[in-house]
Amino acid sequence: MKEEIEIEVRGRVQGIRFRKMIKRFADSTDLKGFVMNKKDGSVLTIAQGTEKDTSGLLIWIQKNPGFSKIESLSYKKRNAMKDYPDFKIIKEKNFLVDKAISIINLGKSLIAHKKSPVPLHIAIIPDGNRRWAKSKGLESTFGHYKAGAYNNIEELFREGMKAGVKYMSIWGFSTENWKRSKKEQEEIFSLINSGVDRFIKDANKNKIRFRHIGRKDRLPKALISNLTRLEELTKNHSDFNVQLCLDYGGRDELIRAVNKILKSKVKKIGEKDFSKFLDTQDIPDPDLIIRTSGENRISGLMPFQSTYAELYFSKENFPDFKARELRQAIQEFGDRNRRFGGN
Repeated sequence: MKEEIEIEVRGRVQGIRFRKMIKRFADSTDLKGFVMNKKDGSVLTIAQGTEKDTSGLLIWIQKNPGFSKIESLSYKKRNAMKDYPDFKIIKEKNFLVDKAISIINLGKSLIAHKKSPVPLHIAIIPDGNRRWAKSKGLESTFGHYKAGAYNNIEELFREGMKAGVKYMSIWGFSTENWKRSKKEQEEIFSLINSGVDRFIKDANKNKIRFRHIGRKDRLPKALISNLTRLEELTKNHSDFNVQLCLDYGGRDELIRAVNKILKSKVKKIGEKDFSKFLDTQDIPDPDLIIRTSGENRISGLMPFQSTYAELYFSKENFPDFKARELRQAIQEFGDRNRRFGGN
């Protein structure tokens, strides 16, 4: 059955031949549907095709093709209800009117873009839980309860959504964390399990999609079952995306990706093809990586995806990393000049 994807983007997307670029991409992959400018300055795309091609279109758009600058993006996937014979650009009345409206909206977006840019994807390394507990004279594992308390995590998600962030990844348990005591492992997994039902309510209310990033063969079966249930229940949401990195390691992810490639018997592969074998295959690369507790390293978080990520190191231990600190990190990101190897 054909898959259909509806994508709406805002930002600098009108008056820059954005629709033509989308049509060119669609024609190159045999996608059918249409693209059109909306009166509010956004661009709407409806595309039908294979899951591979619709996901490819989404990832391509997220990379700001041409002179576009995507400020926000939402999408929905569903089974195609009707067939489109080809892929068209829908224009307003006639060419002159369509062009005039596009240029006016371009001008509006350029004025709006004077405000600081916001990262599309933020990844957080929540370090310092045990140090926080020790500084309070508490048992070390209490730091995990304080940091992982649903209200604390929800506050960060709420601040991210308010700022315009679309993806937030949290590293909850690394492949190296299996070296910790059995008791600490069980407490971390129990804490995550306890937040599932509350997250489901918020996810349905705020249209949040959840995804588990990392290995699935070593975690407790009850936890995997809950995470799988959460992924299934939220798979059609797109307003905000939460990724939990659990039993995740950067080297482990790369090795698993290589083994998938070997199994697929692909003989030649490029960067874009390689990214499809990663855990984050349909998630944009992180723009900003935050690590708390004053440690100035990222410890292998998304090594392939983080090539051009901005790094922000907070001195606060994660239990004390609140909305205010996240807002400060986002503001500093907006003040940086990101050239991606160019001028």
